[in-house]
Amino acid sequence: MELVDVDTQHAYDRIREAIITLELGPGTLVNEQELAENLRMGAVPVREALKLLAHDELIVITPRHGLYVADISLPDLEQISEVRFTLEPLCAGLAAQRATADDLMVLEALRKEQAATAPGDSRRLLDVDHKFHQAIVRAAKNKYLIRILEHFFGLSQRLWYMALPRLDMLPTSVAEHLSMVEAIKHRDEERARRIMHDHVKAFYDQVRDILNP
Repeated sequence: MELVDVDTQHAYDRIREAIITLELGPGTLVNEQELAENLRMGAVPVREALKLLAHDELIVITPRHGLYVADISLPDLEQISEVRFTLEPLCAGLAAQRATADDLMVLEALRKEQAATAPGDSRRLLDVDHKFHQAIVRAAKNKYLIRILEHFFGLSQRLWYMALPRLDMLPTSVAEHLSMVEAIKHRDEERARRIMHDHVKAFYDQVRDILNP
């Protein structure tokens, strides 16, 4: 997906972040002019950014009701998790084949950053976890997987932020990330796939339990 210009990119990033972190909650009506004023940006880049976010399924555009932030539900969680259970272990296995020294350096740096983060700082832990998963996808060296999973990461993050106040497994993922980095370093594709599958499944299982008590 190509963004129109730098201003559109900036507006896209700002609005996407607000949606993912629930600053703009599901179902929120969006007024282009008000949003542009709040962001201190021009109306045109904001309008173009909203079109791109509609393509990403984060904004809904309707003739009758205008624009609103897309809703999220448990069926969405189930369908997103099916995609990630399939594609992220694939990426981990490919990363074990293809990761460069630079990729390994990035993964190790993120693992150390996560280990150094206070267990109670859930928001930062979630952010580092997301960056770690992105780094593994990039290490797989497949541009199509990068595009597909970046889309699903955005949809996933909103669910994670909804569950964040009761999410208690983020600190334990430090050990899982260490095991994953070691598997990738040692070119152990099967182990990397297995660790990633179990890691993603455990995360989604807890989010599902929180959102559907």
